[in-house]
Amino acid sequence: MNWESKEILITIKTYPRTSKKYVETVCTGGVSIKEKRFLRIYPIPFRDLDQNKQYKKYNIISANVCKSQDDRRPESYKVDTDTIKIIDWLDSNDKWLKRKQIVLPLVDKSMCYVLNEQETKDKSLGLIKPERIDFYSCKAKTEDESDKKMCYAQLGFFNKSKNEIESVPYEFRYKFFCSGESACPGHDYMIIDWEIGQAYRDWSKLYHTEKMLLDKIREKWLTQICASKNDIHFYVGNTKRFRENFMVLGAFYPPK
Repeated sequence: MNWESKEILITIKTYPRTSKKYVETVCTGGVSIKEKRFLRIYPIPFRDLDQNKQYKKYNIISANVCKSQDDRRPESYKVDTDTIKIIDWLDSNDKWLKRKQIVLPLVDKSMCYVLNEQETKDKSLGLIKPERIDFYSCKAKTEDESDKKMCYAQLGFFNKSKNEIESVPYEFRYKFFCSGESACPGHDYMIIDWEIGQAYRDWSKLYHTEKMLLDKIREKWLTQICASKNDIHFYVGNTKRFRENFMVLGAFYPPK
């Protein structure tokens, strides 16, 4: 493997998922500072990282990475988690100016373009501008608890222990059209951002009914994040196994 050190602005951090191979991982994506392109780095056992390595969104990290041999998506790199160093954090001052200077040059023409154009057929991470956005929730598929417990049981072989990550019983989804694409048929994508899963867990302790909780999440992710005062964009990405299945990995929403 050809390892190389890269500086990466973290822009994508998804809710943890159990993994038979890695027990629990967090999908992480960002922008290579030098190459000015999106990268996906994995596996990230985020809750097992030392405290000084637990990055947050818009941290700039350095780490040794190498191109994945078992994931042919061009943005996918394996990371040596022992080499992760947090070197900066870009604040939201001046209408997110520092962040915009790195992120906005990477905006794709549209989601339709990413899906349909030959030159973007291998693209698996991107940033698109939506319009006519709606938000809804629905019951998630029931996770196989026996598989989940088996994943965490593996930790016993390494004398580690960790509470199982709490499953979120809902899918949260955005429906939207592509800005500037008159023929766009519309898109309906699941949101897998860390914040929305964490919000469900935290707010479930504050609101007495499921309806109040779901209404609060809708207010945050539609009324506030997608407010007309914001220049809303979505980070999107697909899965290794099903390349045509894209999801919303997070929102980029600086004030206009």
